[in-house]
Amino acid sequence: MKRYGNVSLVDLPLSPYDIVIVYKKERGEDIIRAQVKTAKSSISFTGGTRGGVDRTYKSGIKTYTQSTETCDVIIGVHPYDDSYDLYFVPTILIEKLGQSSISLNKIGALKNNYKMLDNCKNSEFVISNAKKYGILS
Repeated sequence: MKRYGNVSLVDLPLSPYDIVIVYKKERGEDIIRAQVKTAKSSISFTGGTRGGVDRTYKSGIKTYTQSTETCDVIIGVHPYDDSYDLYFVPTILIEKLGQSSISLNKIGALKNNYKMLDNCKNSEFVISNAKKYGILS
């Protein structure tokens, strides 16, 4: 994320996003809210649950699918060897897909696609490129 300069972790345990990216535009700045997910073979679009050793089960916790209301982009981190790839999935696209996850094989065009991250809040850009990449029909 060095290319953006002004990136901050969100240290709020109930926040639906993990990172705030201040993106410089021609006129001013815009804030991108990003949720980071580990992506081995697919990326989950759900939130509100806790996994792993520190998981606790409490009534009233609701699982939700990420949307433009909760964040702007899901960043899937796909580790391999001593490196990783980043998959940028805008929540605009998630709402159009209407599903709770997607295989990395279906979104190969989003791998390290920083133009998609830069334009994740631009509905026309996201939808037209998703169609061009074969993610949407």
